[in-house]
Amino acid sequence: MKKIVFVDMDGVIADFSAALINIKNDPDISEQLLAQPDLIEGIFEKLPLISGAKQAINKLHLSNKYDLFIATTAPWNNPGSWRDKRLWIEQNFGDLFKKKMFVTHRKDLLNGHYLIDDRLANGAGKFQGNLIQFGWNYELGQWNEYPNWESVLALLL
Repeated sequence: MKKIVFVDMDGVIADFSAALINIKNDPDISEQLLAQPDLIEGIFEKLPLISGAKQAINKLHLSNKYDLFIATTAPWNNPGSWRDKRLWIEQNFGDLFKKKMFVTHRKDLLNGHYLIDDRLANGAGKFQGNLIQFGWNYELGQWNEYPNWESVLALLL
């Protein structure tokens, strides 16, 4: 039986930080939206991939050890972001995650073996399986235990 792996989107496979850098100098973005960039219409639509993410996801998929799902949180006050995130997944991963995506503010309710997430927010810190803390931890200003996809693959493969 394959183990279930949930993969967060922003900060894990999609580089939201790069989008922030690009919008800071945009004269059409208000100060209010700069303070809450996840409310900017269309911001999730064209995020760049995190380095190594696509290759790592493909390796996990081809290993045939895991059943992969997306577990992402979308801002409640930006309903278009839900659509944009789904389209981004399809654009970058084809059918790999077709009908295998959860948009939730309660990752603690997910039932699986692993959750790869960069933050503890939205229930990720209370996930009942194994939490793989990925990338840069903005709250602590330091790298998480698994700073890149190579380290995640070393654990899972």
